[in-house]
Amino acid sequence: MLSEFTPVPTLAVRDLEKARTSYEKLLGFTSVGDAPDGVMYRAGSSQFLVYPSAHAGSNKATAASFQVPGGEFDAEVAALRASGLEFRTFELAGMSWDDGVAWLGDMRAVWFADPDGNILNVETSMEPASV
Repeated sequence: MLSEFTPVPTLAVRDLEKARTSYEKLLGFTSVGDAPDGVMYRAGSSQFLVYPSAHAGSNKATAASFQVPGGEFDAEVAALRASGLEFRTFELAGMSWDDGVAWLGDMRAVWFADPDGNILNVETSMEPASV
């Protein structure tokens, strides 16, 4: 069954070279090699594919999420902000915003888009305080 296999997220882009610059220089991903239809990047213990498509940017929902440990979330958000990324906000019941960072219960998250409009998300759940 498919549940036995690791999925490979795929992100469509219009201009592969422009996307490479964004993913490598702006977001800090390392290419693990060219694929026949794009470029593969390592992310944690997995990989994702960025490939050219005429349908790039047509997804209006989150395309990829990156789980960041609670102790590293603020530094990661600061690094993304320093690179010039603009965080997106939207309305969702129970969610509040503080300088582009969403709070929903113990979860904190930011959303931003790559040059082709693929929406990426960085999120964390706050660890409960030790008693």
